[in-house]
Amino acid sequence: MSRDVWAEAIGSFFLFCTVIGSGIMAERLAGGNAAVALLGNTAATGAMLFVLITMLGPLSGAHFNPAVTLVFRLHGDLSTSAALRLIAGQLAGGIPGIWAAHLMFAEPIFQLSNKVRSGTGQWAGEFIATFGLVFVILGTIRHRPQAVPASVALYIVAAYWFTSSTSFANPAITMARALSDTFAGIAPADTPAFIAAQLAGACVALVAGKAIFVPEDAAT
Repeated sequence: MSRDVWAEAIGSFFLFCTVIGSGIMAERLAGGNAAVALLGNTAATGAMLFVLITMLGPLSGAHFNPAVTLVFRLHGDLSTSAALRLIAGQLAGGIPGIWAAHLMFAEPIFQLSNKVRSGTGQWAGEFIATFGLVFVILGTIRHRPQAVPASVALYIVAAYWFTSSTSFANPAITMARALSDTFAGIAPADTPAFIAAQLAGACVALVAGKAIFVPEDAAT
């Protein structure tokens, strides 16, 4: 594999492992307090995102997310073959990250989630969460590219709490979380609607971003 695909695979491994592993740890330590568990899950995910984007961004763009990769393809920054390679790397690295979290916490490695996450409110949450994520990425790349790691990490930390769905905002991690019957899981039957909402949010954000974050010469 090329360096960019390796970067996406390794980054997705650690990101997905963090989401599941910190969820398990937080739930075990929170003593039944879901708010405390979510806070622990949120902090770990935001911290890991900052580290991974800072480290791997120069190699692959640090997408770790097919919705983000799709946006860059539609924007013309990636070829179709490059986008497909990155998405393959995200899934190939991310799903073993789920299994690694199970192994570390003595959970059955192969699982299917029973956690129901469905309904108009949660679908709206995923649309808004993904719209916001892509919009933040496009705007920060345009105006403060050096701030992308912090902007994305902080946005996800906030979106965990202001969205009804706790901001999956990522088709690959949505599919992977269906393989974990733990705090951060999602029932497999609920994943198609989540993914549809995520892709819709990403595409609308691309349209909005193109309209707002235009080059200086085009704006004048």
